[in-house]
Amino acid sequence: QVQLVESGGGLVQAGGSLTLSCLAHGIFFEMYPVWWYRQAPGKQREYVASITADGDESYSDSVKGRSTISRDIPRNTVSLQMSALKPEDTATYYCRHRQYWGQGTQVSVSS
Repeated sequence: QVQLVESGGGLVQAGGSLTLSCLAHGIFFEMYPVWWYRQAPGKQREYVASITADGDESYSDSVKGRSTISRDIPRNTVSLQMSALKPEDTATYYCRHRQYWGQGTQVSVSS
């Protein structure tokens, strides 16, 4: 059974940092891209960052320069380091691998 499990969310003050993690069970990240998305209350889910099987990184303009996506292949984990957090970063963050989605982890940034 394939399962993606996000963790690392929480409440942080503006300007702070968080590292989100996505751990995969039943599937291996190394063969396909992994994406991070987020969804704020009342808004559509939006793309945040991704990393390809070759390790190439991409970021949305909203987090570019403030975030780093990385993979730990032996641990089958993809992480998203976010810094200089803003209140508008408040959302539930989801990881996706192929057609599989995690349950999300909540990030709340207070002003």
